[in-house]
Parts: sequence; C-alpha cells; structure tokens
Amino acid sequence: MKVLFATSEAYPFAMSGGLADVSGALPKALRRRLIGCRIIMPLYSSIPEELKQKMNFICSITVPVSWRRQYCGIFEAHLDGVIYYFIDNQYYFKREGLYGHYDDAERFAFFSRAVLEVIPHISFTPDIIHCNDWQTALIPVYMSAFYKQSELYSNIKTVFTIHNIQYQGKYGYELTEDVIGLPKDKESLIDYDGCINFIKGAIQCSDKVTTVSPTYAHEILDPYFSHGLDGILKEFTYKLTGIVNGIDTDVYNPETDNLIYKNYSVNDISGKAVNKAKLQKDMSLPEKKNVPIIGIVSRLVKHKGFDLVKCVFEELLKADLQFVILGSGEWEFETFFHEMASKYPDKVALRLGFNPELAHKIYAGADIFLMPSQSEPCGLAQMVALRYGTVPIVRQTGGLNDTITDSGDNNGNGFTFGSYNAHEMQNAVWRSLAGYGDKKGWDTLRKRCMECDNSWSGSANAYIRLYKEILGK
Repeated sequence: MKVLFATSEAYPFAMSGGLADVSGALPKALRRRLIGCRIIMPLYSSIPEELKQKMNFICSITVPVSWRRQYCGIFEAHLDGVIYYFIDNQYYFKREGLYGHYDDAERFAFFSRAVLEVIPHISFTPDIIHCNDWQTALIPVYMSAFYKQSELYSNIKTVFTIHNIQYQGKYGYELTEDVIGLPKDKESLIDYDGCINFIKGAIQCSDKVTTVSPTYAHEILDPYFSHGLDGILKEFTYKLTGIVNGIDTDVYNPETDNLIYKNYSVNDISGKAVNKAKLQKDMSLPEKKNVPIIGIVSRLVKHKGFDLVKCVFEELLKADLQFVILGSGEWEFETFFHEMASKYPDKVALRLGFNPELAHKIYAGADIFLMPSQSEPCGLAQMVALRYGTVPIVRQTGGLNDTITDSGDNNGNGFTFGSYNAHEMQNAVWRSLAGYGDKKGWDTLRKRCMECDNSWSGSANAYIRLYKEILGK
C-alpha cells in the first residue's frame, strides 16, 4: 500500500501549529508498519538551510493555474526513514510566514494542482493521496474534475482530514475562473453558502473524510461547532470518521529530552522536582517546592478558553499556587496576563511568543496543565503534559474528551469539566489543588498519566484500517 501525504507544513521543515506535528509523525508511524508513505509539501524559503542541504533536485515541470502555467520545481529529501517531496515556486513560497498572504487561494490552488501533476515524475504512484486541511482541499476536487479519467490516476483514492473546521478556504466567486480554473460544469463542487469553499469541495469529492478525534467528528455535525459546514457534512456523514491524533514519543520523552533541565522516567520521577525548581528560578518565581505550578502553553485566544481564565484568574491567585504562561495571541489576553504578571510577580510568570525549548521546560517543570478550550479538534498539549507527568485540567470537548478522563473515580488521568463556564473550570482547579495536597495519591496519578499510551501506534493502525477499507482490501 502506498500513501502520498499532502500537507502545507511538516515538522521539522515548516511549522505553524499542530498540523506540522501530525505531518511529521504519522507518516513515520505508517512506515514502521510497512506502509509506503511519502510526504509532499511546499518548498518554503523559511525552511532551515541545513535541511535544504539535504534536498536533491529531481526535475522541473509547469503546472496549470487556471488559464496559465507556472513553473514547478520538484525536490526530494530523506529524513528519519521518510521520503519528502518539495514543490518549488519562489513567487508563491518565497514569503515571510506560511499563510496570511493576499493570494493564499492561488498559492494553494497551485500547490494542490502540482501534487497531482508531479506524480508521473517521482517514481511513486500512490494508492491513496491523504490531504490535510483547506490548503490541500482542492486535490480531491481537481482529481475529480481533471484526472480521474486518466489510466495513471483512475485507481488513486483520496482521504481528506479536517484538522480545524474553522479554516475552510472561503473566497469570493471572482476567483472561480482566474484562479481555481474548474470547468463550468464542475464549479458547483466548490460552491457553498454564497461563496467558494475549498473544504466543501473536498468533503464532496474525497473517498473518506476524517477528523482528528471521534468526539470532534460528532461535534462538527452540530451548527455550534461546524462554522457553517454541518449541512454538507450531514449529507456525506457516511464518509466521516474520527481518529484521534497521537504525539511523537521520540520528540516528547522525559527520559531523553535534551531541552529539559534533567531527564526522568515513570520509574524514577525524582528529576521532575529538579525541573520544577529550575523553571521557577528561570521564570523569576519564588523557589517553593511544595507550591503547585499550573502551566499554560497555548495561543492566547478566546476559543482556547482564556475568557474563562480571565474571569476567575484573580480568585484563583488567592490560593497558594503559581502560574507559568507561554503563548501569544489576541491583544486582550496578552495585555491581561502582562498586567497579572506585573501585579503578582511572585505568582505569575509570562513569556509572550512561542519558544519550543521553554515549552518543553514547562511541560517538565509544571505540576498541572490548564487547557480549558471552548473547542479543541484534538489537542496535542494535553497528551504531551501526560507524557511528562503534568496532570491536565481540560474541558470535555473534542480530543480533550477522548484523551483525558476525570480522576475522581481514582482511575482517570486528569481533571475535567463539562460546561463552558468559568466557575466549573475554577472548581476543576480547586479539585486538582486538593489532589496535589495528597502526596501519595498525586504520585499515583502522575504515574498513571505517564503510563498513558498516546503514541501514533493506535492511530496509525486506525488509518491503515481506513485505507484498506477504501481500497477494498
């Protein structure tokens, strides 16, 4: 079985969020199960130079973009047992940042068409093209419109994964002829709710649609979560399935992680206390070993639940605890946490921006990890926290609901709350602090967290079963 994994970002080449982690880890897990999986992505100018040095030029072709043809260079690289293909066009991809440009629709229409055009030139004819998010959503559409009748492509199936349904590739009809370039009789494939919608086209044209957790697959059939796509999803519910993401347990491993202060394991967790003390010191907090640290590593935006945190934050600070916060996002929350750090310097430490090394240090040094999301398709941070023995507090939504169960029955791996309500969240925090006060029970809970298997093993097997179903094997 051969799978071409089409993505707009993949660790370690280009990263802006969780998609990069998935794209970097899932193909590796598939290859360990003898699935021939290769990755194809844009050749961004921001890819580190040492990684560009690993690339070899294959050839160049031209790719249709509506009525014109654009240069496309094809490069190949081998890393960690996985073969990567890179689509080169400096006009489209020699930019600052991966997304957010005025012509993103054209950039990723080009990339989607290029993925299909390069297949005859890479000595790899896939059985399945696995597409991810709106940036690759036109691949199933173009396959249906232009390629399915060709012998080379006739047996290729497509899978489309929705990582976050909020971002759909919505544009005005004016792009239909000049950028998208579908035949008139196929334009309806991307017509939805008064505009062009890339993801709608992928849902209609792909053989299977997946999301990144079973709970999220159910949630997005509800208008509250679907951002307007519940209608088309309900029409094609038979295609929809949810497979929870995993994490790369090589990257996130407290026994070998060279970014944390001291390594430790589930069998000898003593090093976690060293990580806590050094984190307190580096973040200019009082070094108090018996005061719990609540860690936050997140985008500071409303849908991550920070309006709840803001509502009760000063009430929480009346308890004997410390917060370490890493992230950036909306001005409202950046300003709020900056004010709290200035007002309560012995209890709140803030670093704006994203620093991967500090993120690892927070996972290792914190006692509790707060993730009160309004919606969370899957979430990786809660699983990383488990790996480092940092007990999560989460709201029961999306992948948080599928990976964290409440420890109130002495069997769970965290603390949960259901309603999107600040005081329910606050109560979960109070329960976690009470748990922290029971040293023997807390040690048992931390061990249970670290023993959770959130590797890609189970998820990769689920994808393999899905691929076999599509191929009739």
